[in-house]
Amino acid sequence: MTVFSLFRLSVSSLLLSLCLTLSASAQSVKFEIHTNMGVMRGFLYDDTPGHRDKFVELARSGHFDGTLFYRCVKDFVIQGGSSDSRNAKPGQHIGYGSDAVNIDSEFKKNHFHKRGALCAPRQPDKMNLFKTSDISQFYIVCGRTYTDEYLTQYEKSINLPIKKKIKEQYLNPRADELRSLRQSDPKAYNKLLTDIRDKMDFEYRISNYKEFTPEQRQAYTSIGGTPQLDNEYTVFGEITEGLDVMEKISLSPVDNNSRPLKDIKMTVKIL
Repeated sequence: MTVFSLFRLSVSSLLLSLCLTLSASAQSVKFEIHTNMGVMRGFLYDDTPGHRDKFVELARSGHFDGTLFYRCVKDFVIQGGSSDSRNAKPGQHIGYGSDAVNIDSEFKKNHFHKRGALCAPRQPDKMNLFKTSDISQFYIVCGRTYTDEYLTQYEKSINLPIKKKIKEQYLNPRADELRSLRQSDPKAYNKLLTDIRDKMDFEYRISNYKEFTPEQRQAYTSIGGTPQLDNEYTVFGEITEGLDVMEKISLSPVDNNSRPLKDIKMTVKIL
């Protein structure tokens, strides 16, 4: 091997080492949520940059500081951060506040509502057709565990009505034509049937069908979560420390609006 070849190899190794170092240092943003019931720590996902950056901006501006976890539902979620929860009177109903910050959703199949997931709430579908997030507040998934059988039945409960509707739209109107072609022109029958199936498959794939990945099934049957919320709300981070604090908050005595009877205030810090 020549001196020049050795030099090129050395440079290539150095560049590879540098790239790996930069990749390792480009970690997701870490945060802390301090409450009067303990501290939760976690990180934000880099592949939901809109939510990550806006959450960081709001946290650094002090937007969340002094707000409450105003909605706590056992085995479901704890939700807080809304501006109208700051200094709210006992029993006051708290909602989306006057400082809502709506951004585009960032649904990712690899981010789902497992226990500890950090997510963005939003207004209901009727007034929010594109499911935009309100990043001015957030919720953390508590959830519960599910069996594989439940998850399979849940998939069917979502998917069968979708398939039925698509069949009624594409296959049923052509049923007589297909029967006739099957006897008179098998080649034309096969072509038409293939065309119909392709359209049905396309419609199904762009629908809100439910199909849990192996990773989702593993999480929901072991640590738990809320699978019903997947693909409906953006998951943009997760809690890695203080899940016991999250659990304690979720078990707080609450009023009829699921607001804790004793205020649970927060301060959010970006590390």
